[in-house]
Amino acid sequence: MDIEKCGEDGRATLFDDSDFPSDDRSLFSDCSSPLARLQDEVTWRRPQELCDCPVLFPANINEGHAKQGLLGDCWFLCACTFLLKNKHLMNKVCPPDQPLWGDCMYQGSFQFHIWQKGHWTMVTIDDRLPCIGSTLCFSRCHSPTAFWVALLEKAYAKLHGSYESLWAGQVSEALVDLSGGLAERWSLEKGGADEAEGSGQDSDRLQRRRLDLRLLRPVRDLCALSCSTHSSPGGGVDLEQYHAMSVTEWLDVETVSGARLTLLRIRNPWGRRGTWLKGEACWSSVDPALRVELQGRLEAGEFWVDEAEFLSQFDDVTVGYPITEDGHLKSIFTGSVLSHSRQLPGRWTRGLTAGGCRNCTSYGTNPKFWLKVSERGEVLVSLHQQGECRGNTERYAHNPLEGGPNTQPQHYQAIALHMWKVEKKRFNLARVLNKAPSASTHCHAYEREVVLHGHLQPGHYLLIPSTFLAGAQSSFLIRAFSSGPVWLSAMRSPAGPPLPLLADSEWDHCDFQGGWVAGISAGGSRNSPSHRKNPRFLLSLGGHADAPPSPGVDVRVSLRQNRPDADLYAIGFHVYKVPEGASVMALPLDEEPVASCVPHCYTQDVSLACCLPAGSYAIIPSTYQPELPGSFTVSVARRIYRKVMKSQELLGNTIQEVSHISVMQS
Repeated sequence: MDIEKCGEDGRATLFDDSDFPSDDRSLFSDCSSPLARLQDEVTWRRPQELCDCPVLFPANINEGHAKQGLLGDCWFLCACTFLLKNKHLMNKVCPPDQPLWGDCMYQGSFQFHIWQKGHWTMVTIDDRLPCIGSTLCFSRCHSPTAFWVALLEKAYAKLHGSYESLWAGQVSEALVDLSGGLAERWSLEKGGADEAEGSGQDSDRLQRRRLDLRLLRPVRDLCALSCSTHSSPGGGVDLEQYHAMSVTEWLDVETVSGARLTLLRIRNPWGRRGTWLKGEACWSSVDPALRVELQGRLEAGEFWVDEAEFLSQFDDVTVGYPITEDGHLKSIFTGSVLSHSRQLPGRWTRGLTAGGCRNCTSYGTNPKFWLKVSERGEVLVSLHQQGECRGNTERYAHNPLEGGPNTQPQHYQAIALHMWKVEKKRFNLARVLNKAPSASTHCHAYEREVVLHGHLQPGHYLLIPSTFLAGAQSSFLIRAFSSGPVWLSAMRSPAGPPLPLLADSEWDHCDFQGGWVAGISAGGSRNSPSHRKNPRFLLSLGGHADAPPSPGVDVRVSLRQNRPDADLYAIGFHVYKVPEGASVMALPLDEEPVASCVPHCYTQDVSLACCLPAGSYAIIPSTYQPELPGSFTVSVARRIYRKVMKSQELLGNTIQEVSHISVMQS
């Protein structure tokens, strides 16, 4: 980022974001969307170049709602509507008291906070916005002088790499990113979606859950509610293929005949206006005075539908969980405040912990977590996967540019979460997995996040997240929200086969500190040409006359990174034989290692047990990606032997060192 205090004339120079420049690099990712038609058409202007008195928010909050432009990001704009209803969330995402246009401290920059991978990430942008001529070409507020939507959209585009990367997506993802909470997507389509739940059996099929709209009545005024279409239903007003809208009001009214009628007010990001989806004739069932009142509530882009229309005209509903001003989640099932929360990262690694679904024999190798519940209460556990990149989704959201559907798939796995109630002291994994789970998400879904809900008794619960296909790799986050205290921890799997315990031997342990320094010794894995730059540890092993006949020395090598659980690197190490008389620092590393602890894993520590012939060895610890700085600890445990003495009193004095380790820093 570049920013200067003053120009040659003494005036402040406005911030120019070199990380997200005002050119095609920020507009396009691969030019595969209809947005590519805008190449060479876009200019970048600051708000004071577009109007005389720009503001962040208008005085009339209804004028601050988002209006979609030429970018197909209606899914993101639906989440923006939720921010306007919740000032505490808006202040979290868009910190107040930032210098604005006309302020003496204004420098042309704005900061936003967006939730990513378990934490709030600060994104700084300049306020140069893409325009065609002198008009914003992407999203904007209904008020032409308010710019919070356009600036937040730019920050979100920067986080994803380009504006084009926002073309098509899921409302649930944007709701989580702008609230830090939970959001779920349900189907309104009839037929077959509830079979797994209705049968009471767990299912490892790919399917979607159906929503009973009555479930949301207790929290309808608090939660975020969005609806979307998969195909054009025909005959509808403003209902187009792959388009998302927001539900801004939900109320029950009495018709002239005395019957109850449920009405929902829908906001279309395109900004077109109607009154009732079916047409004006439908108002005849409503008292004239009430009709005037309800029609008077409509803002630009809004119209009413009754419940029957809603269920028939829309295919999906996305629900964002309410969040209190204290930052606590509220259950959409009970309305209870879930004031306790925990989270832990994890990863599925091919060949190690990517065991697939319960139909796979390798299911038990998936990562495992303990959930400890101290008192009976409501608990939500979510599995949040972290795709390679959001990119374009499988289908475009409909847009005025009339683009066709995209065939590029989402970079997400089909995921599910299963939970078993267990007696931890009598825990046997094989027996547990042969039983039906206490609760589960019932099916694997191609969603970024799936949620498990239940009222749990005190005790220990085993959580196993899985992908549908064995061998599918991805990082993920386990999150738990509860009404009472809970604890979440990863089950430690043995990193290597246990070495035999012999009566005439003991183990000697040595710990050594080291570090990867970017540009110097952070060389990355063997796939990287800079692997040879990693720190090197010399291990010298010698035989012992009292050792039983053996091909070598039993050794366990461990590598532990000194980083928080939420920000782990993928780590591993190799052990190379050092030829007699050779320098460990001059070792070219061209030969195959004699032992390796790979693939690199996103865990605090990795270890390897092996038997090495007497001689000298180089231990090379590394991160998978090069240029990742951090500190670590290398631990070596070596078996040492004792003479079998006739006198037990002399036994403690017979331990002898048979090996040596030293640190060699490049």
